[in-house]
Formats: sequence, C-alpha cells, structure tokens
Amino acid sequence: MTHSFLMIGQSNMAGRGFLEEVPPIYDEKIKMLRNGRWQVMTEPLNYDRSTAGVGLAASFASAWRLFHNQEDDIALIPCADGGTSLDDWDIEGSLFENTVLQAKAAQKISTLQGILWHQGENDSLGNRHIQYQQKLTRIIEQLRKELNIPHIPLIIGGLGNFLGNGIYGKYFNEHHQINEALMQFTEANENTYFVSSDGLTANPDGVHFDAASQRKFGIRYFEAFHDKKNIPEALVHETDTLDTIYQRPLTKNEKMGILQHQFGLGKISVQEFGLQASAIQ
Repeated sequence: MTHSFLMIGQSNMAGRGFLEEVPPIYDEKIKMLRNGRWQVMTEPLNYDRSTAGVGLAASFASAWRLFHNQEDDIALIPCADGGTSLDDWDIEGSLFENTVLQAKAAQKISTLQGILWHQGENDSLGNRHIQYQQKLTRIIEQLRKELNIPHIPLIIGGLGNFLGNGIYGKYFNEHHQINEALMQFTEANENTYFVSSDGLTANPDGVHFDAASQRKFGIRYFEAFHDKKNIPEALVHETDTLDTIYQRPLTKNEKMGILQHQFGLGKISVQEFGLQASAIQ
C-alpha cells in the first residue's frame, strides 16, 4: 500500500537547506511524484528553483517509516513554490489548479493521508496578516472539497523566529502576527495541527531554515501527524530520531541506486562502477 502526503506552501516547504550540510536520506520505500508516477525520492525533492535543497519532507517520511508497516510505501507530492503569497495560492490561480491536478493523479495510485503546509513569509508585511485566516480558510476548504478529503490531517508549521533579522528582514516585519494567525487557524479547524519552529536556525540569508533545522522540523511535523496534536516546542528526541534514520542499513537495491546515480553524474568511471556493483551483488 502507498500512503501519500501533499506538500504545499512556499520556499521553506520546498526546502532551501544546503545539501552538503546533512547526511543524505535515501530509502527505496520513500517515493516522490514525477510525471504521474512514483520514483524513489532524492533531494532536492521539491525542485521549484535552482536553489532548491533540503526540506522537511524527507525526515518526515523517514520518521513515518519508523512507525509503520515496513512493506508499505510513503509517497510525497511536491507542489510548493518559493516566494508565493496566499494571493498566489488562491483557488482561481495556477498554483492551486496544479496542486489539485497533481494530488488527483496521486490519488489514482495511492491513499492521500495528509497535507503538509508551510507558508506565510510573503504575507508578513503590509498588514496582510489581518486577512490571512480568511484567505487560508478559502484555500483549504476548496482543496478538501476538490480532493474529497474532508477529514485528513493538515499540518502547519510556524515561521522562523529569525525572520526580520536577516538581509531581507524589512520584508518580514509581521511574521509574529502570521504565526498567531496560523495558530488561531489550527484552533478553529478540526484535524489541523500547528508545529512550532522553536529553536530552529537559518541559512545565512536569514530567511530559509538551514538543512539541520529542516531535518528537525520534519520530525516535528511527523509527531503532529502521528499523535494528532500541536507541537508547541522542540522535541527532546529529535536528534536521537535523526541518528536512527541516518544509521539505517541500506538495502542492496538502495546501494545500487546510489551507485547508478553517481555513475550517471560522471562521478565515478565505468571501471569503478563495475567493481562496486560486483561488490554489492
């Protein structure tokens, strides 16, 4: 069975963590939607920009794998787009239309189990927070209606507390109000849970969560989904859970998949490929 999750929002959902700063996650039971088919997940998973990198979904999926039937697949539907506001996500716009299209394609080959949402940086100025709940309600209600998913969990992450201090800080001077609006939205809607960004840190730009924080954020998102509750602060077991994920032994198929990837990128010669492939077999 394949359990799928929809990823929507802006760049911190897509992921901008630097790939080289954390161990990779590669698991043949974690899939991503590409061209209407499932492929084994690799990062960047949500390739919306050339700067795409580590996001929260990979560690979310890995945490899910620790608690579920090892025969089942978890699949991710990447639809986040960097630099987008709630107006960009309105139900009459192309982002919403594409999300519905991708999710319906996934529903033909999986069971949609949850929605992962992170957005709000581009609404953190000009008093946009005043209408934030109203606009978000319109989007989520229509999305649930279009996909016929009235009750599946919606997990919403808070904006980074570092916003306002970086090089673009003047554009995010109302991020605290957006976080309040997000928390109020979860309180007002069933099957909706808020995940705090408490203690998470940023890339040098002061806008995007760094790779290590994205890994922790994914663990928090999973905890909210699994326990059906808000996560108001950092979890004490985040590091231990990530260590377990990173230390998972790779299967032969996974080792071969990584080797083929390295060969396809020209990182190893055909002779090296043959020798390492023989060792794996």
